[in-house]
Amino acid sequence: MKTSFQFLAVLLFLSSFTFGQKKSAKIDSIIQDNYKKSPEVGISVGFISNNEEYYTAYGNISKESKSRIDKNSLFEIASITKILTANLIAQAVIDRKIKLDDYIDGYLPKEYVLQQNLKNKVRISDLASHQSGLPDIDFPKLIELNPQQPVSNVTQSTLTSLINNCKELRDYGKYQYSTMGYTLLGQILEKVYGKSYDLIIREKLIDPLKMTTTLTKDFNVKNKTTGHNADGGIQEFFNWNVTAPAGLVKSNSTDMIKFLKAVLNDKTKVGQASIIAEKIFYKDDKREMGLGLNISTDDQNTLYLKSGDSMGQSSIICYNRAKKWGIIILLDQRNSKMRQDLLNTIYDTVLK
Repeated sequence: MKTSFQFLAVLLFLSSFTFGQKKSAKIDSIIQDNYKKSPEVGISVGFISNNEEYYTAYGNISKESKSRIDKNSLFEIASITKILTANLIAQAVIDRKIKLDDYIDGYLPKEYVLQQNLKNKVRISDLASHQSGLPDIDFPKLIELNPQQPVSNVTQSTLTSLINNCKELRDYGKYQYSTMGYTLLGQILEKVYGKSYDLIIREKLIDPLKMTTTLTKDFNVKNKTTGHNADGGIQEFFNWNVTAPAGLVKSNSTDMIKFLKAVLNDKTKVGQASIIAEKIFYKDDKREMGLGLNISTDDQNTLYLKSGDSMGQSSIICYNRAKKWGIIILLDQRNSKMRQDLLNTIYDTVLK
């Protein structure tokens, strides 16, 4: 009886592994076809299915280099950083440092002084689900001032002025995507842990998950891809500054698959935090939001996803907890349509 059970377990494992291989081959075919049509856009993709990892990549790290993009090539993950910050917020809940329905007033750095009619109005979960009504950073203006490093002009003084001079919340309770919200969440983490955001993300995500090539302040590495704006011009990676928790982490397919593997394992602290982040905190006719996550549900699946666009790169991450798969797509050009079209095609033809 024991021998039969062991044989069945091996058979099920081999069947699952073969199924994953078939999926990865189909994904590779889709990515290869896309590269043939758009060879100017380099791409790296990681896929995990039932804990088995698969990778594919096309293109060179720059037009001048003969080095090929691979699973370890460094990209800007841009706003995918927000789901890392959201996971840290959920870990802070597990650590009993905060509650998601706590008002932000007592957690903000001392520089911030909310006007009287804004006190005890905005919750931590409101920041994380983009419905706080607080003013946001004016990115179009910043891009005009410095198209290569727009966030370089954002300082603590900038943030303090925006918050302290805010006299009323604009459409509180309605979805308004916010860089400010995630910048404040990073500062809330710093206050409750008494450490810098850089140190917190290292201690709670990067180091325990062995994401050895996920980088923050120092990202001058040989395998770094070259960013390109929507017109194909070379675009610098954003330097680290106060807005880091909203979008300044750099990573690659290998490390993001390590993150997804932990997310899909509810026995890890990251996985437990992810389950908290997957709860619906905002819903309207167009979207459902968790903590930093877009939630997409049809009659068969519930997907959790987040996209990211810097000035020179685009990315998207998506996973299905019930079916135990996840995918990361990284492009070396700002092209939100391409990364979304690729995910849609892969989902509709391979993963659905």
